[in-house]
Amino acid sequence: MFPMLGFAFACVITLAAQTSATAEDRIRLAVQRTGTLAWELDVIRTHGLDRKFDLAIETVELASTEAGKIALKGGSADLMLSDWLWVARERSLGDNLVFYPSSSTLGAVMVPAHSSIREIVGLRGKKLAVAGGPLDKSWLLLQALARQSGLDLKKQTTVVYGAPPLLSEKALQGEIDATLTFWNFCADLESKGYRRAIAMDDVVKGLGARGPVALVGYTFDGTWAVRNRSTVERFLAAARQAKDILASSQPEWQRLAPRIRISDATALAIYRQRYGEGIVRRPFADEEADARALYLVLAEIGGAELVGPARELPAGTFYRPAAAE
Repeated sequence: MFPMLGFAFACVITLAAQTSATAEDRIRLAVQRTGTLAWELDVIRTHGLDRKFDLAIETVELASTEAGKIALKGGSADLMLSDWLWVARERSLGDNLVFYPSSSTLGAVMVPAHSSIREIVGLRGKKLAVAGGPLDKSWLLLQALARQSGLDLKKQTTVVYGAPPLLSEKALQGEIDATLTFWNFCADLESKGYRRAIAMDDVVKGLGARGPVALVGYTFDGTWAVRNRSTVERFLAAARQAKDILASSQPEWQRLAPRIRISDATALAIYRQRYGEGIVRRPFADEEADARALYLVLAEIGGAELVGPARELPAGTFYRPAAAE
């Protein structure tokens, strides 16, 4: 059982406006207020895509991804954004979660414009800040690629871990040489003159991926999805149309700027560019194949603490919509 008191403090349930949808069409989303799913949901509602696809969308606003996991596994939410590695781990432990790709926008190693660091070997002897902690997926993948060049980043750099906002502040104060952080914090640093020395897109390709990999996606229970297949697929269609609107409309980003908490026009333009680059356009089978390849890398370097008992991506991790079958 999950501690209900802790969960009550972790999130606030907010009901969406009523639509013409029936009870069977209800879908409850676990959403971080400033996250990309919240942006897409705003577009869905503003443009009436929920009504178009006959959906009654409710939101569970969360303080963190961990709170979303509690909501999803505890039955208080039907869907959230997460990564396929967590889904795979939960499946290896007996759960029935599934994953559908949403975005391939990844972070990067950010450095000051004048920095001499332009590739992984340039990190040797430097002070490297890492957002997300020792088991952050980008950090593990970066280490794996560095090993191919004979570089052990944990031993041959000075590594510091911390929350993304704090690491960005320290970077701007000149306290660290390079910062591996999440894509939105990369965008902020980019707008302040920093550059992407090592893009995670290039890292995953260096590790065998054939294209940009969607590590983040819509996560939900597979049994629930079987019972509500039409609802799931209509939501995925609405989300895709919301993404297309965001990709093509500058005014939409200006409207969303207060929600994203960005007032600087340059930063907003970078957000729009990076978000658009991450919209998944590859065949479903290619996404799944690259996930299987990267899983092997992550399992080797992160071990059971990261992936659980499964040494390969568990069968059924990726949800297959009707169009992909």
